[in-house]
Amino acid sequence: MLKRIVQLFIVITGGTIGYLYLPELFSTMGLDWPALIQSVLGAVLGALILYLLMFWFIDYIVDFLRWVEDTLVRAPAADLLFGSLGLIVGLIIAYLINIPVQQFEIPVVNQVVPIIITFFLGYFGFQVGFKRKDEFLGMVTRKEKRNDESDQQTEANSVDASLIPKEKILDTSVIIDGRIADICETHFLEGTVVIPQFVLEELQHIADSSDGLKRNRGRRGLDILNRLQKDLPVNVEIYEGDFEDIQEVDSKLVKLAKVMDGIVVTNDFNLNKVCEFQNVQVLNINDLANAVKPVVLPGEEMKIQVIKDGKEQNQGVAYLDDGTMIVVEEGKNYIGKSIDVVVTSVLQTSAGRMIFAKPKSLEKAL
Repeated sequence: MLKRIVQLFIVITGGTIGYLYLPELFSTMGLDWPALIQSVLGAVLGALILYLLMFWFIDYIVDFLRWVEDTLVRAPAADLLFGSLGLIVGLIIAYLINIPVQQFEIPVVNQVVPIIITFFLGYFGFQVGFKRKDEFLGMVTRKEKRNDESDQQTEANSVDASLIPKEKILDTSVIIDGRIADICETHFLEGTVVIPQFVLEELQHIADSSDGLKRNRGRRGLDILNRLQKDLPVNVEIYEGDFEDIQEVDSKLVKLAKVMDGIVVTNDFNLNKVCEFQNVQVLNINDLANAVKPVVLPGEEMKIQVIKDGKEQNQGVAYLDDGTMIVVEEGKNYIGKSIDVVVTSVLQTSAGRMIFAKPKSLEKAL
């Protein structure tokens, strides 16, 4: 069917060209035929000539049109909508600019320049609408949410807008880590939890990895998402948009947080720093874990089990239940034993908390 339509379009186009221009050619050649015969003959010859010239290219034209059709059908509706709106805006601006340009009497300026302006402004309008659709959607979504929240505030006697929790955007590392599910279960994380589609795709890619460790990590992340969505008292939303002009997932997360005015939840140290640099709010699970670790002061006593030797001579190393490392001076001889120690100092680093201690028996000996 499409091939027949293309053939009909070629015949009509060729007949129109022949009807308009071939009679002049006949007159130039000295053929003194009636005008009607010249027009009809020109239309027939034009249709026939163009059809024969395009006969070998019809299949290619049909394949190209089908490819365009499939691409448009598969494209998300938001892409088509905002791309079309951007194209329309670009063409309107080009039309307004071309009005004074066409007033010039120079043929090149008033004929060629408007075509160039129309093409480029239409192209740029489409690209801006297509690539920045997520920001436009975010603006509309935020406006709708703010209107809904405003209505709710009016009904609730004008609650302070600063008390409304922002969306929490989860990154891949914090999902795989798994502690986010326990935090949500204890109601410490307020507001809607947002899972971007590009994070889901990265998790699926990790779960399909040929490396066994990566595959297990990816499957664990998917299990955590299922738990968040089905078993926990938290509102989970999937963000379908994507930033196709950005390749890195971390950069997409930062961009999404700006668009949604949300908060990034992560345990990635580098992403934490990037968010702080770009003035994006961030919640770091590791910072939370360090903050809730029990406070240990110099002079306190505790019972530990030395499990290995330390870096320095005669040092031993032990760990608390929360993973805090304890360096025991003169503890090498107690490896494998449970002993009482006295805390001498506490060191807080970016990697966590480190405790220095010495055996209580040595303290008594002194």
